[in-house]
Amino acid sequence: MLAACGFQLRGQAKLPFQTLYVQVNEASQFGNELKRAIRGGSQATLTDKPDDAEALLAILSEAREKQILSLGAGGRVREFQLRYRVTYRVTDPKGTKVFTGPSEILLKRDFSFNDSEVLSKESEEALLYRDMQSDAVRQLMRRLQATQIAVDTKG
Repeated sequence: MLAACGFQLRGQAKLPFQTLYVQVNEASQFGNELKRAIRGGSQATLTDKPDDAEALLAILSEAREKQILSLGAGGRVREFQLRYRVTYRVTDPKGTKVFTGPSEILLKRDFSFNDSEVLSKESEEALLYRDMQSDAVRQLMRRLQATQIAVDTKG
């Protein structure tokens, strides 16, 4: 019955390249989680040098933004919108062929704020950012699977 509905476990990601170099800030939590996802969830091998890879994934920017959505009585903040933005590009190691031009993943979360519960709201904010980061890693993995790499048949 379950097979008839088309359900299938995800399994390993089938990336269109065997070796990949990830260019990201070493202190980036997003970068570390992405590398972990590539190592554990795909057949691709991460390389230490860009020249040893078929493709180079460059994380161009990673930003956290916070915007006020609504104000309550007395001008106090009632709601915030959190945004997590990641910009990336996939090229060949020399940067001459662009497989995926600068693309962006943008995630948004709204949350209510109460200034009498500041500590718990700070924890909630950190949890929401962590959740968006994990979601961005999963989205990037799916986008990497869909990357089209032109094969040079002329040698």
